[in-house]
Amino acid sequence: MIHRRIVGASRGGDDHGRRGAGLDEEDPMLDRARTARAIALIAASTLTLTACVGGGGGGGGASGGGDTDDTTLTIWHYENDDSAMGQAWAKAIEIFEDEHPDVTVDVEKQTFEQIQKNAKIVLTGDDVPDVMEYNKGNATAGQLAAQGLIAPLTDAAEKNGWADKLSGSLQTTARYDENGLMGSGDWYGVPNYGEFVGVYYNKQMFEKAGLEVPTTLDELEQVMKAFKDDGVTPLAEAGAEYPMGQLWYELVLANADRDLVDRYQLFDGDVDFHGPELTAATEKLDRWIKDGYVASDSAGLTAEDMGVAFMKGDYPMMVSGSWWFGRVTAEMKDDWGQFNFPGNTLQVGSSGNLWVVPTNADSPSLAEEFIDTTLRPEVQDVLAQTGGLPVAGDASTITDEKTRELTQNFQDILDDDGLAFYPDWPVPGYYDTIVSQLQSLVNQSKTPDQVLDGLGSAYTDGKADLLGE
Repeated sequence: MIHRRIVGASRGGDDHGRRGAGLDEEDPMLDRARTARAIALIAASTLTLTACVGGGGGGGGASGGGDTDDTTLTIWHYENDDSAMGQAWAKAIEIFEDEHPDVTVDVEKQTFEQIQKNAKIVLTGDDVPDVMEYNKGNATAGQLAAQGLIAPLTDAAEKNGWADKLSGSLQTTARYDENGLMGSGDWYGVPNYGEFVGVYYNKQMFEKAGLEVPTTLDELEQVMKAFKDDGVTPLAEAGAEYPMGQLWYELVLANADRDLVDRYQLFDGDVDFHGPELTAATEKLDRWIKDGYVASDSAGLTAEDMGVAFMKGDYPMMVSGSWWFGRVTAEMKDDWGQFNFPGNTLQVGSSGNLWVVPTNADSPSLAEEFIDTTLRPEVQDVLAQTGGLPVAGDASTITDEKTRELTQNFQDILDDDGLAFYPDWPVPGYYDTIVSQLQSLVNQSKTPDQVLDGLGSAYTDGKADLLGE
């Protein structure tokens, strides 16, 4: 039996995908200024907080804070019923109920903002869900893990083979160390969908110009030059928000390997901002700006401006995320398609949000079973059919051509273990830094070398703050 309580209107739709590494903003490159010191204080507060809530670290599976209850499973999430996630999780609940006829499933719909703002307060008490959707990253799931508010799921991950179902780059946002930094340590959450950045293109404009979809970076530059020679600015862009930074990071990844990503994102070594990878990317973006491949007024444009202009047919290409898929499908009149950023093995993107189990949950074993159910093929196939980017799905089961193309592009990235996260993730406040520095590049008020100085200085200071160095 399912009991559903709507605690607040769900955010729903595609905008969940624009949440980055854990703060309550709308873009994947997030403004972390409000939490610049929060993570640095985690280690100091962990002992006090874990004493209050029963602790969380150290291997193992979930263990409830109260008496174990095998008759009720309480789920909190914030997805609309008609969203891809909402439909997939309804299927998971249906399967779970069929296999547990004596268990009552109580679904409480929250809003993203309610869970973000109140989780740390709610989870210190006994009236907590057994499993809930929570945002990934150091500033959210990482904080809850470090403070002992969510339970480690490492034993459950081993028992259920979650590591075999999720590639290494998908696991990054599921695992946190004792300080709440992602990428290592115990499992504290499990994603079952993903998101990534690719290239949307206007098929009619390509056909009119006699151009083919590029498969390498050199071919992409040839396509852009052909459009520019014909009087068409090739790239829709937005320098006032996240898109320009994602384009820059795709160019970084064109020259990078997993070692650089781990050093940049996970602090697994030092990053030379004047090294070959970041220098080549910044100088290439500078050349694209000088060559007119990016509109001169894009420094002041928002992501909304960019998307609307692309959908109107003003530009032949837009480099942005899978979160645009539903809207482009609904609003764009010209025929269009998608391809992964050409030539890259590593791509901008990550897992979606996580299922986590509160330390004080009454039914932790049932929660782990439910999480495992969401990774089953029949649930993942619902995500696939509805454009939800499954982490363990089969694109061949999808009937809609564009949805199948989107899912296959994502699967190609997973097959290469190619998710490289978002450029602003490493340190608090880096979103503003990247936006500001790249606006200066678009405006040609700074050289590539000066931009790299600014990016490197903010990164180094932020890393030192986080690690207490």
